[in-house]
Amino acid sequence: MSRPRTVGAAGALAAGLVALLVLLVHGGGSPQPVPAGLPDPGAVTGWGLPLVGYASLVLGVLAVGSLLVPALTADRPDQRLAGRSVAAVRLVRRLGLAWAVVVLAELVLTFSDQFAVPLGDVRWSELSGFARQVDQGQALLVQAFVALLVGLASRWVLTVRESGFVLALALVGLLPPVLTGHSAASGSHDTAVVSLLLHVGAAAVWAGGVVALWWHLGPRAADRAAVRTGGSASDEARARAASRFSGLAAWCLGLVVASGVVNALVRLGSPTEVLTTGYGHGVLAKLLVVAAVAVLAARLRRGVLARAGASADADRSTTGPLLGLTGIELGLMAVAGGLGVALGRTPPPVGEPYTSAAESLLGGPLPPAPDLWRLLTSYTPSALGLAAVGLGGTAYVVGVLALRRRGVTWSVGRTISWFVGIALVAYATMGGLGVYSHVMFSAHMAAHMVLSMVAPIFLVLGAPVTLALRALPGSDVAGGQGPRQWLSAALQSRVSRVVVHPVTAAAVSVASLYAVYFTGLYGALMENHLGHTLMEVHFLLSGYLLFEVLVGDAPTPHRVGHFARLGMLLVVMPFHAFFAVVLMGSDGVVAESYYAMLDRPYATDLLQDQYVGASMTWALGEVPMVMVLVVLLAQWARDDRRHAKRQDRHADRTDDAELAAYNAMLARAARSSSDD
Repeated sequence: MSRPRTVGAAGALAAGLVALLVLLVHGGGSPQPVPAGLPDPGAVTGWGLPLVGYASLVLGVLAVGSLLVPALTADRPDQRLAGRSVAAVRLVRRLGLAWAVVVLAELVLTFSDQFAVPLGDVRWSELSGFARQVDQGQALLVQAFVALLVGLASRWVLTVRESGFVLALALVGLLPPVLTGHSAASGSHDTAVVSLLLHVGAAAVWAGGVVALWWHLGPRAADRAAVRTGGSASDEARARAASRFSGLAAWCLGLVVASGVVNALVRLGSPTEVLTTGYGHGVLAKLLVVAAVAVLAARLRRGVLARAGASADADRSTTGPLLGLTGIELGLMAVAGGLGVALGRTPPPVGEPYTSAAESLLGGPLPPAPDLWRLLTSYTPSALGLAAVGLGGTAYVVGVLALRRRGVTWSVGRTISWFVGIALVAYATMGGLGVYSHVMFSAHMAAHMVLSMVAPIFLVLGAPVTLALRALPGSDVAGGQGPRQWLSAALQSRVSRVVVHPVTAAAVSVASLYAVYFTGLYGALMENHLGHTLMEVHFLLSGYLLFEVLVGDAPTPHRVGHFARLGMLLVVMPFHAFFAVVLMGSDGVVAESYYAMLDRPYATDLLQDQYVGASMTWALGEVPMVMVLVVLLAQWARDDRRHAKRQDRHADRTDDAELAAYNAMLARAARSSSDD
């Protein structure tokens, strides 16, 4: 690395450290004096833990940035690594090892902090028990293992596709601590945790991409790597990498801002605490830094990159400004990272919001007795609902607008169908039905029906896969592959041939229904903070898979004919009805311990509530069947009309040659018969 870039990297890290330390002191996350006689982990633990956490974050982002280089520079996923990509992936070997060591140090410091044990008094037996039995220790142990695995796996990476798998592993390695921090102890468990998972993941990709452009793809570093490995480095390749990253960065920016705002609102309790608490000041500072990065990135993309693609001379003339702006962007990101680590150590205003076991299970207060008005108007944040409305709605609109800019029309009916499905998902997860699905089995089964049997029909008819295939960009180099080709290849891959097979879709839809409710799995998931969300995601995906096979139009393998689809529908639906009948006749309460812990003052007869839920499932199960039957018959008739029109056009082009040949054959057969 050149001297200016070394200085720039050191300056960025220093800026992040300063931001980290300032917020710790201001927000109350720094070590505080401990009254005499009480256990004290010591200043080394108090200051060392956030510093080591910051080092872990930096190493993880550096690994992500290094593994992004092949995707930003290569033409095809099956292309072998060369030049800058080889040097970048080779660096991950050392980064992964260093990351694992730092996380293990964080594990020791976390034990010291949690149990107020000075570092000199830490015992191996106690530390190993903490790593094996306590959530925070388990998360850090998993993170250290994944970091080490990233470093080891990078030694055998030969192609761009293989580097993508290791990149996904590195992103996973950043996430375990999220599951045990402030978000896991805040109200609205699933919303807080999932929003922070999205926030950290998107921020890591965004910052990692900037690292790749500034560090690995800078002229001096790239040229030096090219000389060592026999590759070539050019301003054109760097500009192409920056152009590819530009679209990805825009999505990351949107995710970082939206998920950060949602997570902050959960922890703050009220927006006014942004101005009245140290934690709120940290959130506000981080928001301002992210806004500054967004403005800088927008200028970089619109100005420098636009001129950089004009000519070879322009490429050379804008290399300096490109690197300068990217370096400033990286410095601001380091500050945002430092603020994020400090916020993880700063006590949020909400504190411990639970006053009962029911509130701890639900992540909020027990809702009042349900009535029609409350079922229609109640609201609670939900990770799946917010993701469906935010990500699903935005991505679909962006796709439609992309087609419109090309002069391609998109069906209004499909758009309406998609957003009806999104609205149903929102109601079943965030609306009144979603609110009471956590506390009443009957409401849960109604939400289950909407998520797995009704909303997926509308989502499939919205044809999101077809929209993506038309709207995604193709390759930016001749003979290469872009996002559109990647999606098309994924749809025809071996994994897709198994997952989207009609037998698989039917088996998943039926088997998971019995597995969740008749094995005790339902109760275990309901008692876990993210269990209910995982169930909702599974119901939605399994339903989408089933109805994609039945009435979808995505170019998937094994697309069977309409008659076979009708038979599949008639085979699958009775299993759902039989499930409801068995549940109606059951004498045991599903997840009885969970509902007993809620101790709700209404619908106290758990078996009766279960009977109502099963009855609703049985009675309403005919609705999606009729809907799919109508759609399937309409598609069948439409395809027959299209086939007839194609035959007519073919006959017109050939002057009914096939019909004439057929008539001639009949005439010959008649003459032969008369001769006999």
